[in-house]
Amino acid sequence: MLNTAIIVPARLASTRFPRKLLHPIRGKPLVLWVAERIAAEVPDVPLYFAVDDDELMWVLTSRGYRTVLTDPAHPSGTDRIAEANASIGADFVINVQADEPLVTAEQIRALGHQIARGCPMATLATPFPRVEDYRNSNQVKVVLSLQGEAVYFSRACIPFARDSGGDVTDAWLAAGHVYRHLGLYAYRAEFLDQFCRLPPGRLETIEKLEQLRVLENGFRIAVGLTDQPTVGVDTPADVVEFERRLDASAGRAT
Repeated sequence: MLNTAIIVPARLASTRFPRKLLHPIRGKPLVLWVAERIAAEVPDVPLYFAVDDDELMWVLTSRGYRTVLTDPAHPSGTDRIAEANASIGADFVINVQADEPLVTAEQIRALGHQIARGCPMATLATPFPRVEDYRNSNQVKVVLSLQGEAVYFSRACIPFARDSGGDVTDAWLAAGHVYRHLGLYAYRAEFLDQFCRLPPGRLETIEKLEQLRVLENGFRIAVGLTDQPTVGVDTPADVVEFERRLDASAGRAT
């Protein structure tokens, strides 16, 4: 991927899980699980962490990972990435979240492919496996155009299936009317700077979804489809699920 960098925004504060990036999982901080995973999956793509804290920076640099110390007052990870890239100078930036230790090479390369299509921004989506996931307001929905670009993101159940009174089935979901959005992004550098100068959007403020600022201002977002959902660590309970997957993976390896 020509002049592309992965920049991981890493913020120590967390409302639901205080200091989660430094939470030890089998003797290793979460952020190092993420760093090692990315480095192993795509060793050919330069990796940086945009951090807001000296402690995070030390944990990463002591293991040989490159960091950029950014303003702790940034309102979003995107602003943190933009500041970091001002010194890194990549033409294309891939944003992997610092709390997703099972990101895959396929997902990262899919983002690189999508941003090369010409849109200023790209992201990923995956089919909903179950109706109850579709109804969960914590799982963000995205509706696509025929060109594979985002029409709208919402926490609500969109589109509304009028003929069935809003009730949907697994078959309806499998037909591709809507997908679950994955919080992985790619940006063209010039758009990243432009985006950070835009004021928060009206729809963004209502839904609490930063990507709506892009659509509100008339920019396009390419969406790649993947059958590999991400596994984020948002709460202490998610640590248990991550450890279960580690055990399952170790079992397959033996």
